[in-house]
Amino acid sequence: MNFLYPGFLFSLLAVVIPILIHLFNFRKFRKIYFSNVQFLKAAQEQNSSREELKNLLILASRIFAIVFLVFAFARPYFASGSGYNPGTANLINIYIDNSYSMGSVNKDGTLLDEAKRKAKEISRQFSPNDRFQLITNDFEGRHQRMLNNEQLLNLVDEIKISPARRSLQQVLNRQNSVDAGKRYRFNFVISDFQRAFTGTKVIQTDPGSQLSLLRLEANTLPNVGVDSIWSLSPAHKPGDQEKFVVKLHNYSDKETKDIPVKLLINNQQKVLARLNISAGKSVTDTLDFSGLSAGWQKGLVSIKDFPLTFDDELKFSFKVNSGLNILHITGDLSERHISSLFSADSYFRLSTMPESNVLYSAFSRYQLIILSGLKTPSSGLALQLKDFVQNGGSIVIFPDLDTRTEEFSSFLQGLSLPPAISLSKDTVSVTALDLKSNIFNDVFEEVPAKLDLPKVNRHLVYRKNTRSNREDILSLPGGQGFFSRYRLGAGQVYLSASSLKSEDSNLPQHPVFVPLLYKIAFTSVQEQPLYYTIGRNNLLGSTKISLNPNQSLRLTSANEELIPEVRQTPGRTLLYIADQVRASGFYELLKSDSLLSTYAFNESRAESDMHFTPERELRQLFGAKILTIPNAGASLTPAALENNHTELWKLCLVLCAVFLAAEALLIRFFNKKNYIKT
Repeated sequence: MNFLYPGFLFSLLAVVIPILIHLFNFRKFRKIYFSNVQFLKAAQEQNSSREELKNLLILASRIFAIVFLVFAFARPYFASGSGYNPGTANLINIYIDNSYSMGSVNKDGTLLDEAKRKAKEISRQFSPNDRFQLITNDFEGRHQRMLNNEQLLNLVDEIKISPARRSLQQVLNRQNSVDAGKRYRFNFVISDFQRAFTGTKVIQTDPGSQLSLLRLEANTLPNVGVDSIWSLSPAHKPGDQEKFVVKLHNYSDKETKDIPVKLLINNQQKVLARLNISAGKSVTDTLDFSGLSAGWQKGLVSIKDFPLTFDDELKFSFKVNSGLNILHITGDLSERHISSLFSADSYFRLSTMPESNVLYSAFSRYQLIILSGLKTPSSGLALQLKDFVQNGGSIVIFPDLDTRTEEFSSFLQGLSLPPAISLSKDTVSVTALDLKSNIFNDVFEEVPAKLDLPKVNRHLVYRKNTRSNREDILSLPGGQGFFSRYRLGAGQVYLSASSLKSEDSNLPQHPVFVPLLYKIAFTSVQEQPLYYTIGRNNLLGSTKISLNPNQSLRLTSANEELIPEVRQTPGRTLLYIADQVRASGFYELLKSDSLLSTYAFNESRAESDMHFTPERELRQLFGAKILTIPNAGASLTPAALENNHTELWKLCLVLCAVFLAAEALLIRFFNKKNYIKT
C-alpha cells in the first residue's frame, strides 16, 4: 500500500502507542480507562470476564475507527506497477487546444479561458521540483523547453485563439518527443475533442507515460461555412466569361434557408445569390461573371452566418493572362492547319519557325511548342526540347510519315519516348476517346450514344512499354495509341501516331481537333492553386524564378512580411514558409518591387464541424491503453490521475463509520445490566 501524504505516520504513531501500552499492561490500562465509566464500582466488584471482553471490544472499535480516519486523510492507494512515485521528480506536459472551436462560450466563459484555468489548477498539484512543458496548436519553439511553475503560468496567460490545427495523434507525438530522463511523465490534453481533432484511427501512445484527457463541455452550435471553390473556365482571358463553383456546407441539424452568398473580385461585387441548404448537407452553385483585366485577381466569397463566423469567408486568387505564346516548328511551310486554328483567337500569339532555322534560345518564351512534318529531326533538337519539357513546357508532335522510321525513332528516344517500330497502312477508325481526361472532361455537355471519331489511313505503331507513363487520349483498335500524353519532368509531351496531312487521317478536319489543341494550349499554362490552407500547406509553387546570389523574395500582406526559403526544382520554384503564415488573407510575392504572384490563405474548414467525440468513443480510440478522463470537478492530484492505482480513502471512511457504529452498539446492547448507584 502507498500513501499520497507520508506525513500520516506521525498521526498514526499517536494511535499505535496507546495500543502497545494496552497490550503489554492491559490490567493497569483498564483501571485508568474504567475510572471514567459510570458503573466502575459495580464492574470492579463483579470483575467478570464478559465485562472485560466488552470493554476490550469497545476499545478496539474506537482505536480502529481512529486509525481508518487517519488513513482516509493520508489518501492510501494500491499501485499495480511502478507508476507514480511522490518521491521522484516529474515532467508535466500540458496541451491546451487553442483552435477556433475553443472560442465557444459556455457557463464559465470561453472554452479557452476554462482550459487556462484547468492548466493552472494542474500546476498547483505538483511540487516545486517538477518541471512543465506547454503545447498549443502553434507548436512554438519556446514551448519546447522545460519550465518551472511561474514560467508556465506566464505562458498560459499569453495563449490566444489560433488558426493552426493539429490532430490528437500529432499532439501526443509532440508530447512524447521530449526526453523525460528519470522523471515520471504526466501528459494532459485539455480540449473540447472535436471529431476532426480526434479522428477515427487508433491512437498510438507511449506506454511509459500517464495520459489524462480533460474534456471541456462545449455546446453544439449551428453553423454554415464556405467549404471550397474551383474554376470551370479552361483559361482566364481578359474580358472573357468566368465560371466558378462555390460549395457551402450546413453543419447543423436543421435546414438553413436564404443564405446570402456574395462574390467580390478586387473588392468589386460580381455576384449575389441566395441558397437553401438541407441539414447536414452541402450545396454547390455556379457563379458567372466577366469584365476582368489582365493581371492577378483577388477573389472573396462570403456569407452571413452566426454565431460562428471564421468560415464565412473564403479568399482565392488567380491570374488573367494577356496571352499565350505558342511556337510552331514545321518541316512543311505550306501546312496551314496550325496557323488557321490559333490565328482565329487573338489570345494565342503564334510564332512559326522552319525546321532548318530553329532558334533554341527562344524556347523559354513559349508555353507550348508544336512540331509538325519534320523531315530530319535532329538529336540536338530533341535535347533542347527535353530540357524545355522538364522545366514545365508542353510540346505536341505530329510526325511526317514519309520520314525514315529509324531516324524518327532516334529523335523520340532523345525525348525519352517509345520508338516507332513500323508504319501501318491499314484504314481504321479511332475507337475510344478518354472523356475523363482534363482535355475532354468539360468539352461535351452531353455525350452522344455513337461518337463520330476520326478515321486513319496511315499511322505509326509505337513500341508498348509497360513501365511507360502513357495516357491514351485517342485510341486505335488493339490498344494502340493514336494521340497519347507522356509526362516528363514538370511538363508533358503529346504524341500523335499520324501526320496533319489529309491523306493520312481526317483529324485536322474533324470537329474534335479544335477542342483538342485548344485544351492542350490552355493546360500548358502552369496554374497555381486558388488558395492554400493555414497550417496544412507550407510549400508554395511558382513558375521558374531566376535569382541573383544576393537576391531574395518577399511575401507581404497588409500586416506582415515574410522571407520564404527558396528551393529550385525543374520548371518550378518552391517557396517554403514553415509556419510563418498565421492569419488568413492575400500575400504578394515580390522580387525587389516587382509583383510575381499573389497567394490566398484561408483557415482550415475542419474546425467548422462543431460535433464532439463522446467519452466512450475516446476510450475506443486508445484501445488497451489505460487513460484517465476526469469528470468536471474531479481531483487533479497526481495520485488521483495516476492510472496504475486503486484509491482506498473512501473505503477507509466507510470502515471508520463501521467501527464507530460497532462501538455504539457494544455500549448499548452488549451484556446490558441494571446497576444501583452507591
